[in-house]
Amino acid sequence: MEAITGYVSYALPIATVLVGVWLLVTVVRYVRADKDTRVSMRQAVRVRWGWVRLARMAGLTVTDKTPGLLAQITASKDGATPAPRVLTPKIKVKPDPYGVIVRARTLPQVGLEEYQKSARFLADAWRCTRVSVLPDGPGRVVIRGVRSDPLTMPTTHRPTGLPLADLTRWELGVDEYASRVSVSLANVPGVTVAGVPGAGKTSGVNKFVCDFAPSAAVQIVTVDGKVSRASEGDYADLVKRMFAFCGDDLDEANTLFKRLVELRKRRSSVIRDVLGVKNMWHVGPSPEWPLTVLIIDEAHTYFREHKGSDPTTKRLGALTAENARLVEDLVKKGRSVGILVILISQKTTGDAIPTFIRDVCPIGLSFAQKTVEAAVAALGEDIRNWPNASPVTLQDPAYVGVAVMAMQGRPGYTRIRTPYVSDADAARVAEVTSHLTADPDLCLDALLRATGRTTTPTPSLTK
Repeated sequence: MEAITGYVSYALPIATVLVGVWLLVTVVRYVRADKDTRVSMRQAVRVRWGWVRLARMAGLTVTDKTPGLLAQITASKDGATPAPRVLTPKIKVKPDPYGVIVRARTLPQVGLEEYQKSARFLADAWRCTRVSVLPDGPGRVVIRGVRSDPLTMPTTHRPTGLPLADLTRWELGVDEYASRVSVSLANVPGVTVAGVPGAGKTSGVNKFVCDFAPSAAVQIVTVDGKVSRASEGDYADLVKRMFAFCGDDLDEANTLFKRLVELRKRRSSVIRDVLGVKNMWHVGPSPEWPLTVLIIDEAHTYFREHKGSDPTTKRLGALTAENARLVEDLVKKGRSVGILVILISQKTTGDAIPTFIRDVCPIGLSFAQKTVEAAVAALGEDIRNWPNASPVTLQDPAYVGVAVMAMQGRPGYTRIRTPYVSDADAARVAEVTSHLTADPDLCLDALLRATGRTTTPTPSLTK
């Protein structure tokens, strides 16, 4: 007993110190947090303290009539039967500027479906704008409650200028529950981006360029149908990091598309011998075999059908028809050799982007649209079944920079707030990474020479 008493005399001061340290850390975190995070921290405390009662009222508990181990040991044969136990799922709560993230356990008869049915009750009790419930592994769910709407809160992105750790991931922004959204670019042949002017299309692509520019394993070429020269348009600050650029001249665009198709053919003919695989994505892009990204802004400029019998109109019609055929080749055959095509247009209807190109692109984003038909062209017929997520509802100025897309593994459609990248940051990244710009044709020539193969040099693309 004396030994136990001695341990107790030590335990009390130790426990007091630990509690004091915990309180100090909590106070420091609270003081250092921003205004929104402080509100969320107070909200998190309310969620923890009120969880047991709320779970019972929301039907997220289960009654266990089997006595616990201690009750079985202490119960006497002639004594009363132990009362049933009410089991409440255990939770962990984490605050952030938008609200709280609650990770909870499941119980028999209290699984993912039950949590999802109770989402609206949880939203009211936690004073949240909306609550989502998603699986978080076997026996666990993650409950996301947002107090303010992330879609109406403009965000900015300042590129670090450092190479991405994973070149197969494209970080798009945050969804309506403030969860980060990314898509995989591995084995993706094409991406379509639609939306009315000023909705955020080019800004979203600018972020893509700024994020991938610091890697020598990515090379970018752009054709922009809004301008005649790069200095006139949205890509003036980024052109230093592009190995080629052309404006609305159909002849120049046609020459560039032909050049890229020839690159595709050369890569296809040597990929097995040089890389040892049939699909570049099995080994990933490299400076010697870079992921080649073709950005076609205002794509309808290069594919629009020209009707008329005069020689000029006939020639332009032949050029746009050939352009469509060449880009179709890149989209349908370029995936395995590391060629990605990003097509941007106000509407991705068949007259703007031919359906034999558009429908092959597995990733489609749509910013604000004026008509349901334009939304269907960008996202597919199923968007009619999800009117609340339709890009037609994004015409308010508060939603500039918000896009809609279908995400793998999620039902319906996801709305995403894409961050804004300033012109100054874009120019800075392009300047410091311009030395990484290289013509993929010349990279392939050097790789073939290094592996002992002969190749016929091809003229370099020029800006």
